[in-house]
Amino acid sequence: MATRKGSTPKASNKLVITSVAFQDHITRTLLRSEFSRSDPLPRCKRKAPRNPRARKEDRGLQRQEEAEYVLDSAPPPLTLAQKLGLVASPAGRLTEDEWTRVKARSVQQGESAHPCAICREEFLLQPQVLLSCSHVFHRACLQAFERFSGRKCCPMCRKEQYETRVIHDAAHLFRHRCATRIQACWRGYVARKRYRTLRKSVCPKDKKLRRKFFEAKLQELNDSFVRYCHTDTEAFLSDINRSLSSSRRVFQQLERKHISEPHENDWDRIQRQVIQRGVWDCPICLTALCSPSLLTEAGTSSHHQHRQTVLLSCTHLFHQPCLEAFETFAIESRPSCPLCRSAYHKKIIEPASSKRLSYSEAEMLSEASGSQEGPE
Repeated sequence: MATRKGSTPKASNKLVITSVAFQDHITRTLLRSEFSRSDPLPRCKRKAPRNPRARKEDRGLQRQEEAEYVLDSAPPPLTLAQKLGLVASPAGRLTEDEWTRVKARSVQQGESAHPCAICREEFLLQPQVLLSCSHVFHRACLQAFERFSGRKCCPMCRKEQYETRVIHDAAHLFRHRCATRIQACWRGYVARKRYRTLRKSVCPKDKKLRRKFFEAKLQELNDSFVRYCHTDTEAFLSDINRSLSSSRRVFQQLERKHISEPHENDWDRIQRQVIQRGVWDCPICLTALCSPSLLTEAGTSSHHQHRQTVLLSCTHLFHQPCLEAFETFAIESRPSCPLCRSAYHKKIIEPASSKRLSYSEAEMLSEASGSQEGPE
């Protein structure tokens, strides 16, 4: 009481002003933060539903603009304590040059290339904010962090009273990666298409690939030939068969005209060729022909006498009944050999006739037969 009584009115007025200034500062700063911390939900206001067309238009405008801007509102007015110098005044807002330096430091640190430090997800095309401390976060993540922490403090460096600025660096990087991937896919498609074209035009060196290459070419030619054929395919193939059969008949007639009947020397040469071949079965009935002993010795069973052997000018041997039956059922007027399909002259070989085979030929025939049978 003594000090109060002894104090001057000016000093008392100054003390009152100082106390009022501190009370006003506490009321504006601390109590406001306590209110926001105790009741964070009133800040979350439910937005009214919007028209989808309006949303599309807004997205288009946002993409066209993509301008960077400071997100913070105007700074609150200074309190009485700050004006009197009792409390430090807040720092001034960053200028455009300072924001440029902050963004350069953020790009150098690669903040936009890394995931968000709050949700640990990529930025992609979502809105991102740059703090004045050069850290980058999702805009929604930072708002949620501020709402539930009750403080405006950087989640990384714990700097208070920071400023925020909306940037689009991560969106630009994401679009660049997407464009690079699309270009790589397109170039790969063009390269594969060019390779397929080269494979169709250039013959490969590998044997298997070369075989497939020529098979594909032949199939392509056949398909194009059938495609451009104006007539029916079955009628076209039947015409080809008729032309082939007519040409075959012409060639057979020419071959028969030029074939003359062999002389005795020719028959001897044909018999020697038969002996050298050493085939003693009838190709029609697949039974044995006359043995070499029957060619030199007369008199055998009636079965061998009735089944005489026929020698053709094409050096083939048959049973006479088998060849006659073949000629009976043949369609052509002059049948061809059942084995080589050539026109022939025939000659019957009698077992007891010495005129057909000489002794030396019969001996050669017996030796050939003995070598064929082999030792028992």
